[in-house]
Amino acid sequence: MPELPEVETTCRGIAPHTEQKNIASMTVRNGRLRWPVLPELPAKLKGRQLLAVSRRAKYLLLRFDIGTLLVHLGMSGSLRIVAPDADIGKHDHIDVAFNDGTTLRYNDPRRFGAFVWHEGDDVSTSKLLSHLGPEPLSEAFTENDLYQRAQGSTQPIKSFIMDAKVVVGVGNIYANEALFAAGIHPLKAANKLTRPKAQLLVAAIKTILAHAIERGGTTLRDFVGGDGKPGYFAQELHVYGQGGKPCSVCAKSLTEKRLQNRTTVYCTHCQR
Repeated sequence: MPELPEVETTCRGIAPHTEQKNIASMTVRNGRLRWPVLPELPAKLKGRQLLAVSRRAKYLLLRFDIGTLLVHLGMSGSLRIVAPDADIGKHDHIDVAFNDGTTLRYNDPRRFGAFVWHEGDDVSTSKLLSHLGPEPLSEAFTENDLYQRAQGSTQPIKSFIMDAKVVVGVGNIYANEALFAAGIHPLKAANKLTRPKAQLLVAAIKTILAHAIERGGTTLRDFVGGDGKPGYFAQELHVYGQGGKPCSVCAKSLTEKRLQNRTTVYCTHCQR
């Protein structure tokens, strides 16, 4: 699943090609996504100027003067700039064409993504966004914030930091990596987190996500960035996907388990 760095990479990839341009047409070949695409959406957006492209959590926000289009990439979706006459693939479900010929194409083999329209100025009131916690790279996500929230939770710390109400965008890959960097066992109860460890974990989350964004996200099997190029962070992963291999710090074999149906890899020697 594309995680926050992949979504941010897509945001930065498509923004320069689409912002401040008017939509000539929107073609919906298959609107049966996670939620059905509104039939009236193409007519609503035709002729409208795309004012800005931004990100909140794993949602891409395409802002217009009358509202905002929230796009989620789901499990396997991608948004990319293509030539106006590019061949249409089996899973190319939506095209947004601009007046200058630029075409933004949404491809999603599994159709778990979404194109949701929010009417009005304040997109933060959308039911998809209103419950979300702070952005991990923002000043709102602090050691004290994480520590205080953790005191009331007995769930594993890995599950805790993957909860979007606690902090957004820390998906499975980066949760594994951040906990390894902070030396925290992923199955430790959240309320056992100490302040020093909370400080290390917040710093690790911020550093790892920022580096992943810098490098273009993690290369997933079916993810392609907005410029058509894959990310390059996967080659630097220390634990995710490395179960059974030697720990990069102590050389002991990494343990792999399933936690809430997600792959969890950690070092029993380095992570306590």
